[in-house]
Amino acid sequence: MNNKRINVLLSAAVAFLLVNGPAVAQETVTPNGVTDVRNNAIALTGASIYLPDGEYLENGTILIREGKVVDIRPGSTAPDSYFPIDMTQRFIYPGFIDIYTGYGLPEPGQPAPGGGAETLFASDTALNVNDAIRAHFRASTEFRPDEDDRKKLRDQGFSTVLSLHADGIARGTSALVTLGDENANQSIVLPEAAAHFSLKKGSSRQSLPSSMMGAVALLRQTYLDAEWFASQSPRPYADESLEALLRSQSLPQIMEADNWHQTLTVDNVGDEFGIQYIIKTGNDAYQRANELAASGAQFIVPVNYPPAPKVEDAFDADEVSFADLKHWELAPFNLRLLNEAGITFAVTSNGAGNDFWKNLKQAVTNGLPREVAIAAMTQVPARMLGAEANVGQLVPGALANLVISSGPLFADESRLLENWIRGERFVLASDFDDRRGQYQLTAGDRSLTLELDFDDGTPKGSLQVPGVGGLIAEQNVDANITLFDELISLRFELANDNGSTRLNGWSVEDGWQGTGLAADGTPINWQLTYTGPLEDSAAAAADVASTEVADGDVALPAPVIYPFAAYGSETLPVRTDTLIRNATVWTNEDDGILITDVLVRDGRIAAVGSNLSAANAIEVDGSGKHLTAGIIDEHTHIALFSINEGATNSSMVRMQDVVNSQDVNIYRNLAGGVVAAQQLHGSANPIGGQSSLIKMRWGSTPEQLAIEGADKYIKFALGENVKRSTNPASVRYPQTRMGVEQVFIDAFSQAREYEQRWNAFNSLSNAQRRDAVRPRRDLVDETMLEILNGERYVTSHSYVQSEINMLMHVANSFDFNINTFTHILEGYKVADKMAAHGAGGSTFADWWAFKWEVRYAIPYNAALMQQAGVVVAINSDDAEMSRRLNQEAAKTVKYGNMSEADAWKMVTLNPAKLLHLDDRMGSIRVGKDADLVLWSDHPLSVYALAETTWVDGIPYYNRERDRLLRQQIRDERARIIAAITSKNGGKSSNPTAANSDQE
Repeated sequence: MNNKRINVLLSAAVAFLLVNGPAVAQETVTPNGVTDVRNNAIALTGASIYLPDGEYLENGTILIREGKVVDIRPGSTAPDSYFPIDMTQRFIYPGFIDIYTGYGLPEPGQPAPGGGAETLFASDTALNVNDAIRAHFRASTEFRPDEDDRKKLRDQGFSTVLSLHADGIARGTSALVTLGDENANQSIVLPEAAAHFSLKKGSSRQSLPSSMMGAVALLRQTYLDAEWFASQSPRPYADESLEALLRSQSLPQIMEADNWHQTLTVDNVGDEFGIQYIIKTGNDAYQRANELAASGAQFIVPVNYPPAPKVEDAFDADEVSFADLKHWELAPFNLRLLNEAGITFAVTSNGAGNDFWKNLKQAVTNGLPREVAIAAMTQVPARMLGAEANVGQLVPGALANLVISSGPLFADESRLLENWIRGERFVLASDFDDRRGQYQLTAGDRSLTLELDFDDGTPKGSLQVPGVGGLIAEQNVDANITLFDELISLRFELANDNGSTRLNGWSVEDGWQGTGLAADGTPINWQLTYTGPLEDSAAAAADVASTEVADGDVALPAPVIYPFAAYGSETLPVRTDTLIRNATVWTNEDDGILITDVLVRDGRIAAVGSNLSAANAIEVDGSGKHLTAGIIDEHTHIALFSINEGATNSSMVRMQDVVNSQDVNIYRNLAGGVVAAQQLHGSANPIGGQSSLIKMRWGSTPEQLAIEGADKYIKFALGENVKRSTNPASVRYPQTRMGVEQVFIDAFSQAREYEQRWNAFNSLSNAQRRDAVRPRRDLVDETMLEILNGERYVTSHSYVQSEINMLMHVANSFDFNINTFTHILEGYKVADKMAAHGAGGSTFADWWAFKWEVRYAIPYNAALMQQAGVVVAINSDDAEMSRRLNQEAAKTVKYGNMSEADAWKMVTLNPAKLLHLDDRMGSIRVGKDADLVLWSDHPLSVYALAETTWVDGIPYYNRERDRLLRQQIRDERARIIAAITSKNGGKSSNPTAANSDQE
């Protein structure tokens, strides 16, 4: 047989290695006893060796000396100075690399207890003032080998891992280590392998940052601080975290992101500072594979799949979101889809645990090319770390890290047998018996075929007995086999025998031989000779290329949809030239309301008039229907991953960093005729974050939602929220309305001082600047200065007359205007002052009494402010209300006797004015964006339904298409639920929380 009884040779090899010990000694260690200075030299012969180009060297030999690869050559002959180990029918691969582990390092600490407790003070160490900036951490100095953990990793085929401490936003540096039985000094390949980052503050004792956008802001500020810190000699103070951050800039920069949204966000941060992160992303990356590919980043991808949702109970199934069902089905295709998008990635066992190999094999079965899967565990992570000369490929000079398998990787019956690390052999499959195969049994005058297989280490045999003419049919007979290292016992009973044939023997070159008794008791000699592998093994070994899965051989169970949520589509609607005929058109211009035609070309309004004609335009009959400009919501919090950052002044945070473009409320807003909105920071602090202005481009990425060229805004807040009236345990300043005013005064005063420092520095000559200390860039001061210089505009949460007056007074003192007071439920009391100041009002139609400071709200507020000359809008501040802003506008007709045209402007043209977009949006005029809604009825009626909502001339919502989508969702849900119950025998593997907002 082809194995040539290599277990004997392997036993000798083990003895040889035990005598010689580890491949490389630590020379600085003083031994306690006799030192063995012999060097091992081993030849692994006759194997199929996986080469760096992805091809196999059949019948090749690897020469290993002193823990390194010396040569790879064809043939199975070992040089005289090498101890040969026969690896016939074995496949040898480079040792696998896991590029994202915490092996050998302390467990990351947990956040300080206390939940929402406010820990506001700076770190009292010679490190960064924020505990989440831990760039000073060095894995190499904390690393301690862990026998249990490294064995688990070795058993999965890993020979090398990147060890990092996953704690904080700037996490310090990792070490590249091998998994042999060496001590820490010998294990480390690269002591400073990469610098690591995330958007999680980890075990920081401080309450800030308290949001994802706050983490992004802190990261950006830290980069600016490091640059400023480096420009000064001597340093202004000690900060080992910044020093370490500067030292590690030449290393690979690895950023952890939880999902594709975060991935695109952190890539933008990297671009801002000239950093190309290697990004550890999530198992949802396939949902935006093309955008991730366009980033130019390389990725580290977990091979973890979501458990099956709980769907066996019909009521439970109703609570599972459509997105969760789709993700369960498509996540196992993540790696394939990333590869098809041209993305370079490494894989990690992080998050998959013991399911790593099962899941990776499933990815290969699902169409990931095997050579790509192998590269993702070998060459790719090695290149990412600049360590390809040492690990990740079998080349002369590399560490002798290699994995030996019984067959090609990912073949059904293939098993990992051994893991060699720096030339040290570790047996992985001690229960594997390589005597498995087909044999010819000659026993007396009989010649039979025997198949020898193993079930959990227990031998089982099957005899194939040929038929005799047409009298006796061919038969398969089970054979009872007992195996020892060198001995065998075999017993079977054939048809027409009057007993069992019993054979005993010993091993020979190609099998076994011995003596025994035939069924009739006659002594016989017998021989069992190996003739070849079992059929499945033969198919795998005969042609390695035949085991590859060609691209496209496995069809996706369903297409990826955009967005990846209910009401997403495989293809997005496209912009078309459209002619809407004979509609009642609410122009919001001097023409008023008229029955006419509207032509849309290239996403803009091209003509308004009767009897228009347009070649190649789609015609829509608007007879009996109403066409309006799309609704604009001046104040919303939909489609955001986080809303509040907890600092007193959070002007450094940006809502654009937390836009959730898959929030179903975008679609629901389109169904209510809403085409655009301002996404505002919450009201947790006097000075909130920078706003995001979006159009409802359903299916686009967060960046694609942004309104191009829009002015910049920021959220301020007054009243009960910011002074913590509902949280008497709060220690955060301010806690009175007087304190709120002082926050504004201090912030603007500091911004002016900041400007003066920079002006003074910029006025210096180049020679003088070289000797001067460059001012520190401060994202808070820069944002406040933008307000003072008219580059950013304030929308302020407000209720009480006195505070509205206060903020206008502060603005006048610093020579700028408050752009908009939102909520402004006491605006009717100060409308004349607002008009004089130039402030607009964005209010509710009739909300009142939902907290104490709203007790003076009246439903006539909007009309009274407008009568005083204030530009007034009706906003939602609520995901449900935003879908019926047309009806909210109608309330002003009832309560304020306002004209229908003016009421309609309060949700279209007026918010466009408040957002400085009225030159592009808010009315139907030639040249404006084609953001239009075709209503089934009068737009202020409770019976009006949006039949089509266009954004930039693209019909993102259409009522007829919506009906089709709803049916598709029902059909898809039923299909996937059936697949889950079929796969799991009617059982789910994990309950899934309700997520009804997805449908």
